[in-house]
Amino acid sequence: MVNYPGGTKKTEYAKVTSSGGRGMDLEKEINRTNAYYLDTDRAVIHKKPTPVTIVKVDYPKRSAAKITEAYFKIPSTTDYNGIYRGKYLDFEAKECALNTSFPLKSVHPHQIVHLDAVLRHGALAFMIVRFTKLEETYFVEARKVIDFWNAGERRSIPYKWFAENGFLIPGNFLMPVDYLKIVDRIYFNEGG
Repeated sequence: MVNYPGGTKKTEYAKVTSSGGRGMDLEKEINRTNAYYLDTDRAVIHKKPTPVTIVKVDYPKRSAAKITEAYFKIPSTTDYNGIYRGKYLDFEAKECALNTSFPLKSVHPHQIVHLDAVLRHGALAFMIVRFTKLEETYFVEARKVIDFWNAGERRSIPYKWFAENGFLIPGNFLMPVDYLKIVDRIYFNEGG
């Protein structure tokens, strides 16, 4: 948090020095973008915590507990959810080190089931996929990913498919992954 004169507090989202946020991973960039959306009252979108069960904790000092063993309670659904313009939105974010395709093993079956369920109930659902070597980040509607998954014809989604079916996400210093520009375009018919 940054304390401004007059007692105003804002989340600190302008830490990097380059305009593209280079060197940050996708999750950090989305979190920074979400902090900006929240601070400007544009949307309320948060990273979902991963449910874990703590099994063993060491207490080397009274003030410093250290978790030494834990396991995932249940499979998590997707990475982010929130509300924007009166609509619930839910999405998964993935990074891909390949530059020719995105391996479907990166998406878990329970995530596909979850995305399909939230779509049936009227949510805005999508995936954000970053091709790290290409430095390109794509927005893809969940329905298109689900349909590709259900076709079962391939073990990966070709890069070309993202270029044809997705939207390159713009970014800037304050919002390195400004995905709401794409949400506005697709779901609210704004911005071309």
